[in-house]
Amino acid sequence: MRTIDRVLLGAGLLIPFWLFFGVLLTARQFPGYSHVDLAMSQLGAVGAPTHDVSPWLNNLPLGVLFVLCGLGVWRRFQGARLAAVSALLVMLHGLASISAGYFPCDQGCLPAEPSLSQRLHNLSGLVMFLSLTLASTLWIFLARRLLGSPGFAWFCLLCTGLTLVTVGLMAEALESGHGFGLYQRLNYGIAVAWLAVLAWLSRGDAVLPPSNP
Repeated sequence: MRTIDRVLLGAGLLIPFWLFFGVLLTARQFPGYSHVDLAMSQLGAVGAPTHDVSPWLNNLPLGVLFVLCGLGVWRRFQGARLAAVSALLVMLHGLASISAGYFPCDQGCLPAEPSLSQRLHNLSGLVMFLSLTLASTLWIFLARRLLGSPGFAWFCLLCTGLTLVTVGLMAEALESGHGFGLYQRLNYGIAVAWLAVLAWLSRGDAVLPPSNP
């Protein structure tokens, strides 16, 4: 395996740590911020004390890391069309992350009349959710064929299921006004953990040639 491919896939291993510490450090500059109740988007919302720093510390670097990791997956599994689709979905997620930072949500992130920036932020968030969820779903079927790993196939199924469950909990929390931040962090944490495991396994030597490109 070439060094460039290891470096690209290594970006996927870095993502969970960057996400954790980036959000933690940004939130420390936001008096009264609650990781349990408030969305991560509120760190970059219009009028927030961390409005200027959050996109540069979180959305932009994370977006670049996702794009690099997606490129690494694409290079590692050349010839496997569904793997290429999953790689493009990971890269799309990275671009949507950058977009979500460039278009901040309105103050409080729940305006009665959302601005264009808020609507584009919401669209970017939807693309982020769908892209990684679809990518993990594809690897339920690709894990055995390309990695020879039934265990990873089950892990993908578990992560996809938990992602759907937690997004439902996010919707309920949005209605009640409590717990949204916690469920959002669980939701995204599961997604980036899945990608980190894929990146780790892809860096190994047990990658099999695609049987049906």
